[in-house]
Amino acid sequence: MDLAKRLTALIQEYSIPLIVGVVAGLAAANIDIHSYETLVDYPVFGPDAALFGHHITVHFLINEVFMVFFFGVAAKEITEAFLPGGVLNPLQRAINPLMGTLGGVLGPAAVYLLLTMAFFGGSDDFATVARGWAIPTATDIALAWLVARLVFGPLHPAVSFLLLLAVADDALGLGIIAVFYPDPDLPVQPAWLLLTVAGMGAALKLRQLRVDSWLPYVIIGGVMSWVGLAKAAIEPALALVVIVPFLPGPQNDSGPDAEPVETGTEVHVPLSTVSHAHGSSPLERFEHQLKLFVDVGLFFFAFVNAGVAFGTINQVTIIILLSLLLGKTVGVTLFSLAAQRVGFPLPLGMAPKHLIIAGLISGIGLTVALFVAGKAFPGPPFQDPAKMGAVLSIFVGLLAIVAGALAKVKDGAGTE
Repeated sequence: MDLAKRLTALIQEYSIPLIVGVVAGLAAANIDIHSYETLVDYPVFGPDAALFGHHITVHFLINEVFMVFFFGVAAKEITEAFLPGGVLNPLQRAINPLMGTLGGVLGPAAVYLLLTMAFFGGSDDFATVARGWAIPTATDIALAWLVARLVFGPLHPAVSFLLLLAVADDALGLGIIAVFYPDPDLPVQPAWLLLTVAGMGAALKLRQLRVDSWLPYVIIGGVMSWVGLAKAAIEPALALVVIVPFLPGPQNDSGPDAEPVETGTEVHVPLSTVSHAHGSSPLERFEHQLKLFVDVGLFFFAFVNAGVAFGTINQVTIIILLSLLLGKTVGVTLFSLAAQRVGFPLPLGMAPKHLIIAGLISGIGLTVALFVAGKAFPGPPFQDPAKMGAVLSIFVGLLAIVAGALAKVKDGAGTE
């Protein structure tokens, strides 16, 4: 039993299901792309079954339903970082990673457009290729999180910094999709976001009633949030991102209706160091009880998203890869340093070397970049090369691991 627990912990720690899913998706797509696409697009409840205009396929259930819980667990980490003692508390400490997020969007977009001008300027393809400027603005949350924990150590503040940056980055990316790559069959309907707001209100009321289980928050507030986002034609996978912060957290909770707590002579440690394995708060139990399900489920997410047939690698592939590698690193670093200069410091324990490597890690685009590529380029000749650039960004993670080892940024390095 102990061996099984240790093996399970090892598999979770190194995101083995996600990595295996990427390899399996690539292999399946290159062995028989037709069979792969048939499986991914299989209509689970029949060819006519639809939900809010979306056909209920394997791809839909994984990307729009299962990933709700992944983003929810990520939101838990961010929520905890904002609580007293967390690396993003007080609130002004979050300004820096949010500024880094802005740089992580503008930097890659600028590099992409400059390289597109260099490769395709004056040609008939320039306008078409330029439509892909949003592809390198995305960060793969799951892989970035994994690489950050390997590079910095699981308790380093750079991990929470990068996690907030990645979630905000992808939220911006999904907004970009809604504005610049609208689905003509599913136009954006912002009025439905009021239902998402109502879901947040329901979660707040549950909190005020001191509901001690996370299930009602997810079932009531989460479902309302999901329907609101889906009907608004905005990515419903983010439904729990706005609900999880209302779950009562551990120790000195600073959530929406928190009351002052007497700490007496108790030693107050950063919440990121509190064990989650036996957490008693709804926020901690939410993660603990869903983590294995989410970690294993990432295999299926990677499998249905990373299946790209190895086709021609052309200039578009190079443009996307360089935009992720250079644009992310430079954009995140410069904007975060600028924020620090005007009075919004990096989280305690982060030095410029940690920031640079965090910016490099954010250049892992993969799954979200694949999604955007499908929106920017509906088909040949640029969709497959663009997707290949997103897949190859996995190797940015290996580069970050080497750079982190050389810079000696592991756990606690740079703390004062």
